[in-house]
Formats: sequence, structure tokens, C-alpha cells
Amino acid sequence: MSQTEHIPGKTTPADRPVIEIRNLHKAYGQLEVIKGVSLSAPRGHVISLIGSSGSGKSTLLRCCNLLEDSQQGDILFEGEAVQWRGTGLARVPGDRAQVTRLRTNLSMVFQQFNLWSHLTILQNVTEAPIHVLRRDPAQVEARARELLAKVGIGDKADAWPAQLSGGQQQRAAIARALCMEPRALLLDEPTSALDPELQQEVVRVIKDLAAEHRTMLLVTHDMRLAADVSDHVVFLHQGRIEEEGPPAQLFGAPRSERLRQFLSASMAE
Repeated sequence: MSQTEHIPGKTTPADRPVIEIRNLHKAYGQLEVIKGVSLSAPRGHVISLIGSSGSGKSTLLRCCNLLEDSQQGDILFEGEAVQWRGTGLARVPGDRAQVTRLRTNLSMVFQQFNLWSHLTILQNVTEAPIHVLRRDPAQVEARARELLAKVGIGDKADAWPAQLSGGQQQRAAIARALCMEPRALLLDEPTSALDPELQQEVVRVIKDLAAEHRTMLLVTHDMRLAADVSDHVVFLHQGRIEEEGPPAQLFGAPRSERLRQFLSASMAE
């Protein structure tokens, strides 16, 4: 057997999910909002999280990026488990250097863009790769201009965020995330703050990224987007996974009565 031949039962780095969550619990005081969720995001796959407001979607994404501390369960990135110290509500990451390193490989796109108003669009995109990753400024700027062109706003590099529409700002935020060259993108309701016409600008970019087989965890209220780009859809209800599977199954033949109700209400909006 050659050294590169796959051995059944053995996992190689390429086989490991980029993100894996096992039995995750998250509470705010006595209020438990994530109640034993497990999921994985294989390399090159898009995993969409859907559910009503308050179901735990965005909280789960923030736990994944270690913006929120969870109280129980494991989070792994390409097979590397996050180290913890303490238990319950006192549990926090045990290695801050690990947190920083892992976060540089997980770029998050927020609902409200979060662009720095005092920097141009180009500066917004280049700031973290230059000052956090210590990459060569000239190379970063060239890459940033490529990414701004890729998301359709190459002519806005020298503009200020306030001069851009909401859809353009969100596309700038996506370019900023991509400029970190992350192993995975985490997108938290990237179209929900936009009116329908501007939503479609961002949807086109997300569809293009999915076609490139980028690993993404996507929280969305847009069922058509989830159906179009996802390899796997997870329906959360009251902090638990109520149903999950390929989009054709969840949207075409949902088994859960709660999911059927949710989809019916979503389509009526």
C-alpha cells in the first residue's frame, strides 16, 4: 500500500471537517439557548442554519467563532479541539493564543456590516491582513483590489463606507473577510438588513462563493438562498436541532411538523 493511499477507518487532514461541534450547550445565566447541538462543516461544503428568531442560530455561530463562551461540549477546527478551563458558566478558553490563531482562519460576516467608518473601503479590507497577519502591504493591497472587483465594487476602493449603499457595504464586508484567506466563512444573516433589491446583490456574491466550494456556515432567513447554495441544512428550534438534511429533503419533504409550520410561515412573508 502506498503512503498516500487512504486506509479505511483512518482520517487524514483533508478528510476532517473544517468545523465540528459536539454536544454544545450555551446559557445566559439560567437561560439555556443552545441545548446539546452537534454538527460539522466538511471542507468545501455550505451548511445553512435556519429557524425562527430566538432559536439559537446566531448564538451558535458566535460560539463557533469563540465570540461567545459555551458551557459544555467540544468545538474542533480541522481536528484541533478548543482548550477550555473552568466549568459551567465559568468555562472560558484556556489558551488565548489558540483562540487568536483559530479566529484568523474563521472570517465572520455580520448582519450590520461593521465597517470602520474612518477608513476607506480599501483600508477596511487590508487592515487586518497587514496589522494582524503581518502580511506584505503591497501584496495585500493587490489581493484586496482583486476581491473588491470580484464582489462587484472594484470602483469603490477609495470611497468611504458612508458613501456606499447597504448592499455595497455588505459586499465590502465579504471582501474584507475573504482577504484574511480563511479556512471557513461564517455569515450571520448577511442579507437581513437590506431591502429586497440590495439583497440580491449580496445573494449573487454568496452563490458565487458556494460555486467555488468555499466552506461556509450560513445563518439565513432566506429559504431560497439556503435551498440554492447549501449542501446541508440544519433547522434549529428552541436551541435544539429539530431536523437536518440535504435541502431537497428539508424543503421538499419535511418530516417535522414544526419545520412544516416554519416553512409555511416563511413562504407567506
